[in-house]
Amino acid sequence: MTQPLPTTPSDIINLALKTANVIGVGQTPLAQDTNDCFNQLNMMMAQWQRRRYMVYNLVTVGLQATGALSYSVGTGGDFNITRPVKLESAFFRMNKNTPLPVDYPLEVLRAQEDYNRISIKNLNAFPQYAYYNTGFPLGELYIWPVPNNQYEIFISVMVQLEAFQTINDQIVLPPEYLDALHWNLARRICVMYGLPITPELTGYAEASMRAIEEVNSQIPLLHMPVALRGKSGAYNIYGDFYVGSAG
Repeated sequence: MTQPLPTTPSDIINLALKTANVIGVGQTPLAQDTNDCFNQLNMMMAQWQRRRYMVYNLVTVGLQATGALSYSVGTGGDFNITRPVKLESAFFRMNKNTPLPVDYPLEVLRAQEDYNRISIKNLNAFPQYAYYNTGFPLGELYIWPVPNNQYEIFISVMVQLEAFQTINDQIVLPPEYLDALHWNLARRICVMYGLPITPELTGYAEASMRAIEEVNSQIPLLHMPVALRGKSGAYNIYGDFYVGSAG
């Protein structure tokens, strides 16, 4: 008789405990074992949240600019979403109340040091950059130059993976995640109980992660940095010169 796929953390935990040879067929784990494995499962999900290829979707949210220097990001903030760990991309929209609104990309600054190099931080002009300070519990989004209320700001962030509250929660994830949850939790359980990690277990765990990576990977088009566009024409990588230029 075919067994149904696991649908709750409890199902995943029991299957992983069997795979790690902590319990046998027909045996029930102790409550403390289940609780420890449940904590391991949530810690593993929190780590996956930090990896772009482990997150299956990006969400884009917008906010009307007010002329403020920064906007809070997180639950209860200006961008009232689950606090993201980073920005994937950002853009702003002008003429949003016209039949043809226009979107312009913002270059994302990845370090506080880059934002600190801006001399006049309250300059009001055409926006060019976005910097996200990953504070906790609220992050701070800085747009520079500072946009006024003619603009709308949009950020794209990774969707929040589940943080299970109980072992009986329903797992709401794409089906390929079930295999990864099972095999990777089993590997953690082996470490936790001092049991050997077999090559087969490692192979299945890594294969399940690669399957998710192949589905979730999104590679944007390569864009030439502005600093390298100083000359006209195409750059010949073999001759080290610009086609159509005098040099």
